Formats: sequence, structure tokens, C-alpha cells
Amino acid sequence: MLHRVGHEGGRIPVISIASRIGRGRFSRMLRNFCMASAGCLVLGMSAAQTTGPNCSRTYSLALHDHGLLYSSSTDTGIDKDFSEELMRRSGCKIAVSLMSRARIWQLIQSGGLDFSLSGIANRERLHFASFAWYFSNKYYLLVRKDAGMRQLADFESDNGFHVGVIRSFRYSRSANHLIDKLTADNRVIQAGGLDPLYQALLSNRIQGMIMEPFDYPVVEEKQIRDVTRIIEFNDPSVPHGLIMSNKSLPAEEREKWRVLVETMRADGTVRHIFEKYFPPSLAASMVEFRAEP
Repeated sequence: MLHRVGHEGGRIPVISIASRIGRGRFSRMLRNFCMASAGCLVLGMSAAQTTGPNCSRTYSLALHDHGLLYSSSTDTGIDKDFSEELMRRSGCKIAVSLMSRARIWQLIQSGGLDFSLSGIANRERLHFASFAWYFSNKYYLLVRKDAGMRQLADFESDNGFHVGVIRSFRYSRSANHLIDKLTADNRVIQAGGLDPLYQALLSNRIQGMIMEPFDYPVVEEKQIRDVTRIIEFNDPSVPHGLIMSNKSLPAEEREKWRVLVETMRADGTVRHIFEKYFPPSLAASMVEFRAEP
């Protein structure tokens, strides 16, 4: 039998309440109460679904060494700041490590890694990864002046032109077309990071390489600036984002992380991070874009 606690600590049988107020009225009251309770329960479940990610385990996130995104020599960069904000906002423990970009994609696909940062999507990656966009940028071709190249068509037709890329990197549409064409002609040199490519460019083992705004500080160093020019690909900016493994993270949890990233964009946190590394106008152009689902 159900009981209600009385004012004096005693228990009053619920059945006696029904007899006092009438069984019909009592049934209606009970039905309304249950409907209200169910509504509250639904609201509660909805609120729980839109709260932060599940922090019942430690997540894994890998950074890659790439200019202003992250420098292992100084342990600073945009992506490190971003990862720290993810931890603070979510309240979750995230184990951060450093890996090559090629290794990161392998582990994201296998489910051996939960997250990485500043990733771009393509048809293949969308089969095993989801993304939460937080900035967008264009790509450029950094080319030796003495190569005599001034437009993209020149690079494809000159068999003496070789370009360097970071292993497993993809770029914008025109940049990908150029790399794919030169790869078929055995004219692409791959490296694990930027530094070997800069050295190959200076020694004329390659005549060009793809670059992003994060590479500006090194390019501005006199030795590289004096021997190179920058040619822009006429492509739209490419969105970059938090990479989430579809295998290690359920869809509902990936959505919670995506909402968290969107909140960081909306309240100006992402722009503030970028303004630590870029002039305000350039930072704004990179973080103020329309993020597609």
C-alpha cells in the first residue's frame, strides 16, 4: 500500500485520501500528476542530453607539430590553447599527446584515438570521422623565385618542378588537383612535418610547397623570404575542425562535443585564441564563417 508522510511524521494511507476527496476526483488528480511528472521527466531527459559530454572516462587527443597550430619546441599554439579550453568547458579529462598527421588519421579510423584538431574533411574521412568546425583558411603555394613559375599551369607542365607535402595532408580543391597530378608524375616529395620541407626548399630539392597562414612566421624569416614568392590558389577557404572518431564516440556524444565547439565560437572564445597569434583582422577572417553541419 502507498503511504504519504504526515505532518507529525506518521504515514497516512493513500487509499484514505481517495475516500475523503472522492475516487473519481482522486483518479483525475492522479492522472494529471502522472502526466505532469512524465512531462518533467521528458524535460529532464532533454536537459541531460544537451548538457556536457559524458566524462566517465579519460579521452585521448593528439596534436601535430605545425607552425602556429602547435610547436613542440615551445609547447605553444592555437590547438594547444583550444584543447585546454575543451577540457575546461567539458570538465572531462583528456590525455593530450603529439603524433604525426598520418598516424593521427590511422588511429581516428581504428578508434584508437578519440580526437584531434584542425582537421579537414573529404569523402573518405567522412566514413570514419565527424567534425566540429572552428576556423577556415585558404592555401597558398610557396615557390622558389628562381623556378620561374608564376601561375598554376606552369607547375604542371614543367617536369623539373617538384613539390613537397606533409604525409596524409589534403588541401583545397585546386591544391589537391595539383598535388594529385604531380604525384602521378612522381614529382611529389613527402615529409612528416614542415621543417624537412623548408630545408628541401632552401636546398632546391623541391621547388615549391603548400602553405597556410600558420606557416607565416617561419616564411617571414629572411632566409626563406628572400628566395621564395607566394602564389594563391583561387579556392574558397576550407573549414577546419575538431576531429572525432566515429568508432570510439557514439553519435550522441559527438553531437555534444560539436555543440560545445559551437558555443566557443559563438561567445568569442575561438576568436580570442586566434588573436593571440594573428592580427585581429586576419583572426576574424579565419573564425567568422558559416559552419555547415
